[in-house]
Amino acid sequence: MIEVENLSKFFGPYPALKNISFRVEKGEILGFLGPNGAGKSTTMRILTCFFPASSGTARVAGFDVFAQSLEVRKRVGYLPENVPLYGDMTPRSYLRFAAELKGVPRRERKKHVEEIIETCGVKDMAGKLIQNLSKGYRQRVGIAQALIGNPELLILDEPTSGLDPKQIIEIRKLIKSLAGEKTIILSTHILPEVSQLCERIIIINDGRIVAVDTPDKLTEQLEKTSRLFIKVEGRADEVLGEIGAIHGVKAIHQDGELSGHGTQSLIVETEKGYDVRKEIAKAIVEKNIGLLEMRPLEMSLEDIFIKLVTKEEGGRA
Repeated sequence: MIEVENLSKFFGPYPALKNISFRVEKGEILGFLGPNGAGKSTTMRILTCFFPASSGTARVAGFDVFAQSLEVRKRVGYLPENVPLYGDMTPRSYLRFAAELKGVPRRERKKHVEEIIETCGVKDMAGKLIQNLSKGYRQRVGIAQALIGNPELLILDEPTSGLDPKQIIEIRKLIKSLAGEKTIILSTHILPEVSQLCERIIIINDGRIVAVDTPDKLTEQLEKTSRLFIKVEGRADEVLGEIGAIHGVKAIHQDGELSGHGTQSLIVETEKGYDVRKEIAKAIVEKNIGLLEMRPLEMSLEDIFIKLVTKEEGGRA
C-alpha cells in the first residue's frame, strides 16, 4: 500500500527527515512512534501530498505522491493533528460539504454521510454546531471527514491529543473498529496507544528511523537477559547471597532499603533460557522469609523506545 525510499525533507538548512525508507502492507495498522519533533508529521504531510519531499520517492497504492498527487489524494483520508473544522457548521452539513469536495456522487452523498455519522458515533450531535461540541466529538467529526469517500488509507496524526481518558478510550475503540477495512498509519508519541492499536511499529528519532518491527520482536532483539520481580516479607538482605549463587543469575537489583522487616522488593536478572524460580523460592523459604510475589518482568514499549532512542543518540555523539 505504501512504499517509501530514501525520503528526505529540508526546511532551509534544517533536515527534518534523513533518508527514511519503509513499507506498509494493505490492511495493516502501523504505529509511527517518536518524540515531538522527530519527523512524524513531516512524513505524514508528504504522504498526503501536503508538501513535497526534498529527495527520495514515496508511493501510495502504486501512485507516486509527487507525479500523481491527485490519484493519491483520492485514496487517502487524513486527520491532521489540529483538526480543521468549521465551527459554524453542523457535523452533518460539514460532512456533506466534505463529500462534495471529495467527489462523492450526489445521489449517494446523503446515504454515505449518514453511514459515516453512524460509524463514528456522532449521530446524536449531528445537528449541533461544531463549535459547541466537546473536543472528543470534534475528533470524531475529524475522523468522519477522513472516512468520507471510502479511502483505502487512513493517516491519523495524534488522534487522541488533548483528550480526557474517557474520550481517549472512545477514539481508540473507533480506530480499532476500522481494522482490516482500511490501511491505517497512526502517528503518536503516546506509547500505550501503539501497543493497544498497532500490529507493527516504526520508531523515528531526529528524522531517522531507528527500528521497524512488532513490539514482541523488538523486545526479543533488545532484551539480552530475563528479569524476575520478587516481593518478600522479612529481611531480604539475608537471602541475597543465596540467590546470587544460583546458576544463571547475573544480577540482583534492590528496590529500596532491604535491611528492615517490612515488605521489600527485588529484581533478579538472569541469563536467557534459565528458569530459576524454583531455586529462588527454595532459598527464600529456607531463610524463613515470606515469599509474597514472584513474576517475570517483560520489557515495555517505553523501555524499548528509550533504549533505541538513547542508543541512536549515543551513536551520533
